[in-house]
Amino acid sequence: MKKYILNEENKQNLLNNLLKRSTSNYPEYEKKVADICEDIKARGDEALFEYTLKFDKFKLNESNIKVTENEIDESCAKLDPELFDIMKEAFENIKDYHKKQLRQSFFDTTEDGTFLGQRILPIETVGVYVPGGKAAYPSSTLMNIVPALVAGCKRIVMATPCNAEGKVSITTLAAAKICGITEIYKIGGAQAIASLAFGTKSVPKVSKIVGPGNIFVALAKRYVYGHVSIDSIAGPSEILVLADETANPKYVAADLMSQCEHDEMASGILITTSDELAVNVEKWIDEFLKDAVRKEILSKSLDQFGFILVAKDIKEAVDAANDIASEHLEILTKNPLETMGMIKNAGAIFLGEYSSEPLGDYFAGPNHVLPTNGTAKFFSPLSVDDFIKKSSVICYSKEALEKSHKKIEKFAQSEGLYAHSKSIEVRFE
Repeated sequence: MKKYILNEENKQNLLNNLLKRSTSNYPEYEKKVADICEDIKARGDEALFEYTLKFDKFKLNESNIKVTENEIDESCAKLDPELFDIMKEAFENIKDYHKKQLRQSFFDTTEDGTFLGQRILPIETVGVYVPGGKAAYPSSTLMNIVPALVAGCKRIVMATPCNAEGKVSITTLAAAKICGITEIYKIGGAQAIASLAFGTKSVPKVSKIVGPGNIFVALAKRYVYGHVSIDSIAGPSEILVLADETANPKYVAADLMSQCEHDEMASGILITTSDELAVNVEKWIDEFLKDAVRKEILSKSLDQFGFILVAKDIKEAVDAANDIASEHLEILTKNPLETMGMIKNAGAIFLGEYSSEPLGDYFAGPNHVLPTNGTAKFFSPLSVDDFIKKSSVICYSKEALEKSHKKIEKFAQSEGLYAHSKSIEVRFE
């Protein structure tokens, strides 16, 4: 890890370094992704089957593209029963949390006959992408599907890649079973995103696509945005630990490594007011690395995107944390709630030494699909709001409109839109 005294120059260098991980920095892949998307749009199933054979080495066709109910049941039977029960408990926690996000339509009336409101309805058809390459993430399956279920989406379609034998991860299928999702397609990569966005004979067109993926998936989501809605274009995982002298260096080191093991592009940052803590955290990271299962990935991640910044006081530390706007923010200070009051930008906030980040990844209930690469300044975690749409409702009586029609006509005429003005005026001629 790189260790610095926190100042404006070092903070800016860190921010510039983190931005290298943005999907905007992969122009060499953009044309490939665009070509795949346009090919799927033009040739549908034919192109989809060709790309699946090329990239996933499985001969896909109309008869085997969907996961069967037998395959889902077999996967559940093969899964460790204890893990299956843990996943079911996590599902309930996630569902209970997201139910609190539900919002209702509203309508207001006045005595003179004005009727205004907002109608909230679920998006009818949603596509959920679940990765299946280097690793399977049943937790992401739950996190992406549950808010759509709570929102009331009528049709939830899942896409996930298969292996060369046409098999899908058993943990992914078990998580889908827990959610009650049975419409699952054995497709991955940019070709899966394009198929969901444009529709093919075998794959239905959806209205929104959510879910994480590799650089090809991320760029494909960006390419099809506008044809469909998307959740976000997620970047590599990241964690920022904000700590003072009261923090346990062993816990801090373990928490930084929890995210850095995802991949070589993941980031772990410690901002602390204690130089002693910084030194001890480095020692514990070296100790943990000796026996780490994913040692090569961890080492590369920490070398490239691991930082320790020592601040002169908590205000300077918090200001830097707000500028970085990390996906995950752990606060390990003497008074975490007081420190949180100064935080403006973070995807998810974890308070105290017994709220380690993996608690949010798997079990607590809040969504782990979070804004990355500084986008927590303007984006929010995946929620029920991502699976609803709103319509404004406007109704005026003649009496109500009569009070305002001259004002509306004048406003319209000021913009040179006389037909707008006329559509009001004719009602009072």
